[in-house]
Amino acid sequence: MTPPEAPKDGTDAMLRDTPPAVSSCLTVLTKRPDFQRASRAAHTATPGFVVQMRKRRDGEIPDAPEMVRVGFTCSKKVGNAVARNRAKRRLREVARLTLPQQGKPGHDYVLIGRKNATADLPFAQLLADFEKALGILHGKRR
Repeated sequence: MTPPEAPKDGTDAMLRDTPPAVSSCLTVLTKRPDFQRASRAAHTATPGFVVQMRKRRDGEIPDAPEMVRVGFTCSKKVGNAVARNRAKRRLREVARLTLPQQGKPGHDYVLIGRKNATADLPFAQLLADFEKALGILHGKRR
């Protein structure tokens, strides 16, 4: 088995239209108080998941106020650990592809997986649902 060939025209493989695997403008929420604050903010439900969004207060994160933060959660209702992890992996990929372009700086987003939906729906539908949910939360459409 041979490794793939490098581009012959001198282009860099890193210069693509796809977002990088690790986005520099996204930070993952890990602290419970951040999730609790997001739960009291605006939210919208889609067939595959629920999206919560909140605007952070000025000075809440003094070193990077323009940062977009995102959190992921799936309760035990979603299924066993394998099902929850699969659902969260899909939610992470949806956020990685969408939030760098459509996320608002200074906002926190929480994606909540749904039972029998997040892991089973087609990925294209999850992407479309997330873009629609962001449009609703950002006030562009109803």
